[in-house]
Amino acid sequence: MMQTEPIFNDNLKNEFTTRFGSSPEFIVSAPGRVNLIGEHTDYNDGFVFPVAIDKYLHIAASPRSGRQVHLYALDMNEEAIFSLDAPDESDTPAWCKYLKGVAHLLQEMVLSNIGQTLQGMSAVITGNVPIGAGLSSSAALEVASALAFLGVCGLEISNTGVETKADITLIELPPTELAALCQRAENEFVGVNCGIMDPTISLLGKTDHALFLDCRTLGYEQVPLNLTDILLVICNTNVKRELASSEYNKRRTECERGVEIMQQWMPSITSLRDVSLEDFKKYEAELPQITQKRCRYVIEENTRVQSAVSALIAKDISTFGTLMNESHTGLRDAYEVSCDELNVLTDIAQNIDGVIGARMTGAGFGGCTVNLVYSDVVETFQNRIMKEYTQRTGIEPDIYVCNVGDGARINWHTES
Repeated sequence: MMQTEPIFNDNLKNEFTTRFGSSPEFIVSAPGRVNLIGEHTDYNDGFVFPVAIDKYLHIAASPRSGRQVHLYALDMNEEAIFSLDAPDESDTPAWCKYLKGVAHLLQEMVLSNIGQTLQGMSAVITGNVPIGAGLSSSAALEVASALAFLGVCGLEISNTGVETKADITLIELPPTELAALCQRAENEFVGVNCGIMDPTISLLGKTDHALFLDCRTLGYEQVPLNLTDILLVICNTNVKRELASSEYNKRRTECERGVEIMQQWMPSITSLRDVSLEDFKKYEAELPQITQKRCRYVIEENTRVQSAVSALIAKDISTFGTLMNESHTGLRDAYEVSCDELNVLTDIAQNIDGVIGARMTGAGFGGCTVNLVYSDVVETFQNRIMKEYTQRTGIEPDIYVCNVGDGARINWHTES
């Protein structure tokens, strides 16, 4: 069972009791994530290799009579109230769109199929997943809210893997289907064109394992990390440029263009996932130079992900680190989604003894790097990063030393 922060949850329970007059019936906890390798492959039907990190979004909740949802975001000191019958008619903060979208789709896609109606909810939300750092705080909110809305209806998906209450009805809803629902909520209700990886790892994360996810079939494998005496260290550049959104769309377009051109010789392909490096070499000269660079990166990255999984299974952490470094080089030079700050962080890290691998993670143009660091070097690593990155950029980074945690769960035992 996932270990959540006891003080965090005590504070959350106390806040809920103060606001709503009784203890919450349950607390949902959903983790953020970081992708170890496999960047910009998801929308090309490729492979990704994320882990859930031990930073969580918590929702303390209880059912309420009627169809109103009363929310309080503790960290923002913001309230929101909306009706499940007319969610768009209420003026609520931007973060509330995630919950409105999830609620609407749960009723439409899940509850209607089993003859149930969504119930009102009282909830307090808090968490320690950094917002805007590219660690998927939004996916954690979507996943936690989905489980919370199910919980107030007396429902829980059957494969969460933890003990539940006797009066709870378990429903057969694969985690990948619930993840797709959360993805759709963010796409349609928030207007962010996110991929399937983030909600999937938030649901399926497993302590000391990474998730090898096929973004086409949604098939997955839990792969033991075998990171003895190794910690996951995430470094936040503390820069985020609006360029990321427009450039993201350009990269997607270039990849699609490459597929269209190569279909002249390989008519059966539908995405870069279907193109081997050997076949690509036969036809790459026919592609415009920019398109050629983008496609080559994606095809090589898919191969790197599969090689990285094999390396971990063989407990070859050195090879895994080399593949991480190569991934960053490809993102920097061929896919061109890195930035000066990400490159500085990666350069510093890769030149510290005891760092196994370092790369940018996420969409790029800011955000974070992910680093595998031997535990006895972590303090040196932090000191070097803080000093040298600040000297070279004039920006002070944030550094998160993380463990690999479990996926989202409902904790029904909220009484002390």
